[in-house]
Amino acid sequence: MLKPRAAFGYEANSAVRLGLLGCGGRGTGVATSFAKNISAQVVALADLFPDQLASGRAHFNEVNAGLGQQPISEKLLFLGPDAYKKIAGSPEVDLIQISTPPFFHVEHLGEAVARGKHVYCEKPVGIDIHQAQAALEIAKHVRSTQSVDVGFQCRNAPPIAAIAERIKAGALGKIAAASGSYNAPASTERVHAGAGADEYRLRNWLWDRALSGDILVEQNIHIIDLCNWLLGAHPLKATATGGRNILTHAGDCWDNYQVDFTYPGDVHLAFSSTQFGDYGNFDAGLRLFGALGSANVPYSGPMQITGAQAWAWQDPNAAAAEPGKFSANGAFSDNLAFADREKERTFVESITSGGVHNQIAAGVETALSCMLGRMAGYTHHEVTWEDLLAHGETYQLGMKLEQFA
Repeated sequence: MLKPRAAFGYEANSAVRLGLLGCGGRGTGVATSFAKNISAQVVALADLFPDQLASGRAHFNEVNAGLGQQPISEKLLFLGPDAYKKIAGSPEVDLIQISTPPFFHVEHLGEAVARGKHVYCEKPVGIDIHQAQAALEIAKHVRSTQSVDVGFQCRNAPPIAAIAERIKAGALGKIAAASGSYNAPASTERVHAGAGADEYRLRNWLWDRALSGDILVEQNIHIIDLCNWLLGAHPLKATATGGRNILTHAGDCWDNYQVDFTYPGDVHLAFSSTQFGDYGNFDAGLRLFGALGSANVPYSGPMQITGAQAWAWQDPNAAAAEPGKFSANGAFSDNLAFADREKERTFVESITSGGVHNQIAAGVETALSCMLGRMAGYTHHEVTWEDLLAHGETYQLGMKLEQFA
């Protein structure tokens, strides 16, 4: 599926060699998609915990065998706190996929970029202002031959790409307002025998504010990113409410947010989020309202524009598609069924063709947009973009990873 020409040292139709940093559910799912759909070969794995590294190795040896490829070499298995340095330094790896807890994204991104690797980094690019600023510095050092993508795969979902093209061409006229939501069930507890308090935090990082950035920055970010992308701007200020009203488990992340973002032109996004309960509820999407019509951009359900330039997405596989369900590893069906595949395809094409990407700054802008709403919620007053940047917000991990060496 790669372009049949040699570019930047890649022979025609040869596989880009992928090293997976973080062998959890999302990391394994994305790397598997790279291998099966885009002809990238998973050749190296790195993780903090032995059991996750072993599980990843077993999985990808099976994947590679099914593709007629060699199992992962023992020398390309990297374990412990310094595993990210070792996998980034391996000459046998072309591309690093960063799928570690968000607190570590920027540190791991910096190492991979410094070692000259192509990088696919999951969102968010930073969980606080300090990390966001550090990421922008890293962006300045990306080489002209390096491609760095951020995991906003929703933009690449075919129905979302199709409706975005029409919105950006003016199908809605002047946009006045937007509404968005991300309502999902609570994340599942990860239990490991003998785990101490710090290991428990790391394995359940979705519950931890410092490790994840809270639900607004870690998961809801996809809807905020779609709004930024379609409006062509980031919010200028925000007010917010929310809290931890239902969840009682360990951790300090909120379980609900209600945020009013103000964009240029006094366009308001009314955004709401919930994450609790185990009753299967999942609903995520964005609606835009303009002078000529409105647009509905959901994860699941009708993708359409109403008004003067009415349009609807016609999915040839709609009859066979299952209704949208929450997916802990991000592998959604319905409107996002091919989002990962298309994102990975454009990324690998950028490597093999030489038309490289550097998406760090755009990733930081969306992460900061979510931090704006988070700070407004935590402080209980309006926060402007300038307030956010001046604050210098910094989160501390509160543990030493050397204990896991």
